[in-house]
Amino acid sequence: MPALKPTGLTGTITWLGRVADRSVALRSSAAESLVATFAGIEGEAHGGLTRASCSRVTAQYPRGTEIRNTRQISIASAEELAAVAAEIGIDRFDPAWIGAGMVVSGLPDFTHIPPSSRLQADSGATLTVDMENRPCTLPVPEIDADKPGRGAAFKAAAKGRRGVTAWVEREGVLRLGDSLTLHIPDQRAWASGR
Repeated sequence: MPALKPTGLTGTITWLGRVADRSVALRSSAAESLVATFAGIEGEAHGGLTRASCSRVTAQYPRGTEIRNTRQISIASAEELAAVAAEIGIDRFDPAWIGAGMVVSGLPDFTHIPPSSRLQADSGATLTVDMENRPCTLPVPEIDADKPGRGAAFKAAAKGRRGVTAWVEREGVLRLGDSLTLHIPDQRAWASGR
């Protein structure tokens, strides 16, 4: 029996980008297509089979511990970014400000799709969702550079709307306008309530 089930939901890739050098800036540069390899997106600073652990996993590992890289790409929702823009008082939210690798439209409640869901592109390239990408203050200077004084409101406005992180399960090319089919784990919700 398959462990993943198709949802019948399909989104569309509306924006692609890559961060060339994270030590220089968080801002990503727009792209028409991206090559997804097992190590992540070619030319992307967040790529690699492993990464140093960060503040998100300090309950599991000391900071800087080498761990599997399940944060190879940051994926946001066009609809959720529009809601963030409205809340911080701007017309349009530029996904480059948050170092996004991809923006998808048409998948409801995107930030809360189940971990281990798959997003499968027309090329067969498949991304496995790790988990919600919680907002932080790193985008503030990027937002303020283009929309002075608006960055401070980002973290609160993006709560529950920052998208997800994912890793490459199947290699392939991701292109603007491609469809992404959502497959979710075939399991009931965890009953513990924690």
